[in-house]
Amino acid sequence: MATDTAAGPYGDLPATHREIHLTERPTGALTEEHFTVVQAPVPSPGPGQLLVRNRYMTVVAVMRTLMSDANLPMPAYEVNRPLWGPAIGEVIAAPDAAAGGGGRVAPGTLVRHNDSWREYAVVDADAATPLDLAALPDPAAHLSQALTAWAAVVEAAEVRPGETAFVSGAAGGVGCMAGQMLRLHGAGRVIGSTGSRRKADYLVSELGYDAVVIRGAGSIEEQLREAAPDGIDVVFDTVGGEQLRAALAVSNRRARFAIVGALSGQLDGEGKQALVEIDTLQLLARGIELRGITLLDHLDSVPAWTREIGRAVADGRLTFPHVRYAGLEQAPRALLELIEGRHIGTVVVEL
Repeated sequence: MATDTAAGPYGDLPATHREIHLTERPTGALTEEHFTVVQAPVPSPGPGQLLVRNRYMTVVAVMRTLMSDANLPMPAYEVNRPLWGPAIGEVIAAPDAAAGGGGRVAPGTLVRHNDSWREYAVVDADAATPLDLAALPDPAAHLSQALTAWAAVVEAAEVRPGETAFVSGAAGGVGCMAGQMLRLHGAGRVIGSTGSRRKADYLVSELGYDAVVIRGAGSIEEQLREAAPDGIDVVFDTVGGEQLRAALAVSNRRARFAIVGALSGQLDGEGKQALVEIDTLQLLARGIELRGITLLDHLDSVPAWTREIGRAVADGRLTFPHVRYAGLEQAPRALLELIEGRHIGTVVVEL
């Protein structure tokens, strides 16, 4: 971090800070050469804006897709510009509040926003959500992907007591929370999929999964039929591809699918598409529902999610599996190792 400082209206701040930029769009495997650390002036907030010192950020699989200019309900990353994503930061300056304008976010407040991959960020006040630390004390836990899991389980899949559920990509940041969320909401049997025996053992011993399908250990469909002899009622899909096809084949009548990711396409070196052939006649005949879920459609659920997760963490019914890296410069490596499947749970970078 730069050590030069400049006294100004918000106290002594560094004159410059670090940002991580995308140097070029990757056309194959992502490498550290696709990133560069840039020294830039610390930005100044204007009316209706906040200056935030970022403290935590997370890296997620969709970041690889955003580098490829894919068709998503969010803008793709720009070359030679800072990347962005979920972050937690401390408000350093709030001009509206300082001027007596009734600004709702005061300096010192920890907020969640979407301008990560940099040390300081200017954020529109309306786009910064103050953390409810009384409900969920660990600031980094507010970066968990439990909200996506909560929305899919509660509002999309509508899991019912005693049902059998399948979570693809169960060791990822979303999957780790989804399995626990399904159990909290009454699922009778929870099955996951992952890529190694080490992760499978963790899912069963630590997160309460009843059985785990291992990618590369034989037919996914055959493993799934053995793990769910009575069929599947709810599917929480983060992968797509072969695993989605297998889940459709094993699903019961009126099964509900919450589609929350497409890792089979996002992490394939191109980061664009996760194509899968589906027999729509079977969907119709068996009354199967497929619903795509994005966090952007459920932001109004944050308060309810935070309270429920906070209670469950406090009484030991839910954990926040994650790994932490120290330093902004570690963010590219954190993303690369996420893509390589090295970790279980959410990947957090502490700035």
